[in-house]
Amino acid sequence: MYRPRVIPCLLLRGFGLVKTRKFKDPVYVGDPVNAVRIFSEKEADELMLLDIDASKEGRAPNFELIEEIAGECLMPIGYGGGITEFDQVRRLIRSGVEKVVINSAAALGNMDVITKAAGAFGSQAVVGGVDTRKTLLKGYRVMAKSASEETGLKLENHLKALVAAGAGEILLNNIDTDGTMAGFDLSLVRRAAAAVEVPVVACGGAGSIEHLSQAVREGGATAVSAGSLFVFHGKHRAVLINYNPDELAGI
Repeated sequence: MYRPRVIPCLLLRGFGLVKTRKFKDPVYVGDPVNAVRIFSEKEADELMLLDIDASKEGRAPNFELIEEIAGECLMPIGYGGGITEFDQVRRLIRSGVEKVVINSAAALGNMDVITKAAGAFGSQAVVGGVDTRKTLLKGYRVMAKSASEETGLKLENHLKALVAAGAGEILLNNIDTDGTMAGFDLSLVRRAAAAVEVPVVACGGAGSIEHLSQAVREGGATAVSAGSLFVFHGKHRAVLINYNPDELAGI
């Protein structure tokens, strides 16, 4: 029976994994290589690894660490953070990464890296990352560099531009629901799913299996991604990787 993809999202900061709330207050949750081993043993559908400081600090991906992490991954893994040039994409793909997530570079005007990457490796290997938050007028604004920089872009226009450039998938994150575990912004997911015909991966806010299901059944997402749901356990948010494929069967 078909089930939408459920993708754990791991946030890389330096050499460790963290979890944020609303893109702030990162809390250390463990060693990335060990975490990937556990998710591999639990047979996660895919993994998404995002370096939350690379673009903000203006530095390239940590290729050596990413290659080490990818070497432990038994399922497809995507990486985002600090990607600004095609040569970086090529090196990441050669290191074992199946997908690259291009976010800030595209939001700040560099769509060329998406076009070149899609031309070389296919659109299925290129994910357009979009970080957004709701405005007072109930619209959405696109942010860059881990929500530290305004872009002035309108949501639907940017989504369509990413797809036109060659992105074969959208990773959509709501800054205001990130890490809250209060549920996805279904209005945002619906708007994105209606704007483009490529898969939309909803991210930001999942706190239960029901939230994942809502994003697909009510929001129109093709797949769902979550961080806190899979790395925290209980009301005190004890760190525990708890991905269980059997519990996801009904999504």
